[in-house]
Amino acid sequence: MPSNTRVRDLAAATPTTRDRYIDLLRVASLGTVVLGHWLMAAVTVDTDGRAKVGNLLAVEPGLQLLTWALQIMPVFFFVGGFSHALSYRSLARKTDGPAYAAFLRARLQRLLRPTMVFIAVWGAGGLAVQLLGGGGPLTDVAARLVAQPLWFIGIYLAMVAFTPPLLRLHERYGWGAFAALVAAAAGVDVLRFAAGVPFVEFLNFAFVWLAVHQLGFLRADGRLGAPAVPAALAVAGLASAAALVVFGPYPLSMVGMPGERISNMSPPTAALLCHGMWLVGAVELLRGPGTRLVNRPRVWRGVIAANGVAMTAFLWHLTAMLGVYGVLLALDVPLPAPASAAWWAQAPLRIAAAAVVTAVLVALFRTVEQPAATEPTATEPAAARPARAARRVSGPVAALGVTLALFGVLGLSMVGFGGLLEGHTALLVAVRVTAPAAVVMAAAGWLLVEAAAPRHRRRPRARQG
Repeated sequence: MPSNTRVRDLAAATPTTRDRYIDLLRVASLGTVVLGHWLMAAVTVDTDGRAKVGNLLAVEPGLQLLTWALQIMPVFFFVGGFSHALSYRSLARKTDGPAYAAFLRARLQRLLRPTMVFIAVWGAGGLAVQLLGGGGPLTDVAARLVAQPLWFIGIYLAMVAFTPPLLRLHERYGWGAFAALVAAAAGVDVLRFAAGVPFVEFLNFAFVWLAVHQLGFLRADGRLGAPAVPAALAVAGLASAAALVVFGPYPLSMVGMPGERISNMSPPTAALLCHGMWLVGAVELLRGPGTRLVNRPRVWRGVIAANGVAMTAFLWHLTAMLGVYGVLLALDVPLPAPASAAWWAQAPLRIAAAAVVTAVLVALFRTVEQPAATEPTATEPAAARPARAARRVSGPVAALGVTLALFGVLGLSMVGFGGLLEGHTALLVAVRVTAPAAVVMAAAGWLLVEAAAPRHRRRPRARQG
């Protein structure tokens, strides 16, 4: 965590115009995802001593309805849209020249740096285990599972990359741009389920998540301010999602279930988009009490501290959870049957242990999540710095970098860190990808993004996004 002194300094420096509720939503959404992953993991050991990680929601299907409240990742992407709109507009006003590359690097520093450290550590560990022929009962499954949350990083990279053109569409068409993305997502599902068009479903990785992201643009322009608007969004989203699940081919769960033929998450469906609309409307209706809560000094300092390490904690939380299970297996601690009374009794202890291990990992890796903040040098006027930066950035280089990083991270989320020397592959849209190829693409993309704009000295500051 950031030091108490730094947190107090950032809290004291917070401008009165800052939307603190957005920061609270960012922390709450990622925290809910982490807690959900810890709770849903159902580890069992088969007769030959190998561990398997299942899903609690598959063991207890009645709990799947909870995903309609707890599948909160759409809120994070909504928050991203709000923050990206403010950031790009601010940079465009200050920069005498193209702002795209500078925007990409500014937004992606806190995303790609901790991600690349995570990939490097797990890649080296997976390679060492394979070369030495070692490993425990959880090794293979852990090498695959810890990479799965990287899909979120890949989608977020795409959102950052598409922010400038979609923001221009938003400024021209407003709600019409959002409606067009919703219609495109619905059209994809029609082609997928009614016409059987192959591979078309993968387009909804863009249409669904970018539509939620577009709601953040509308929020940034104050178009969700009147209570009637988020109320209508919540009611329409919830009713539409329910109708699609009851009368359509969509499953009840808003997270992926093992072995299911159709998932609402991968690729995303129109049902998940409606779910996202319902959640965005709901959190906007709670803006008043949420704002009052986060305006309390202690709460705000906690939000600042959590925001400073949120990405690092997200990247390492599955490592921590699987590490706890690995210790239990190594000590021959009996694992209760998932969803049994003993399993539920043990769950708080497992979650607490995973939280402690996550805190240790955050302490080890949190420094890479603190990019150099841009500020003018002592001899340079503030107004001159953006113009100088703009002359030194390269839009095509930045675009190539984010594209490579996007496909590398998404590929790695599918193939994992296992079998690095054995050529294991996974299908990324219509292309087979290996873990080494994915790592190379991600690393090359990161280096290109890092090279796309100059570095500046660091100073403490509060961050909106």
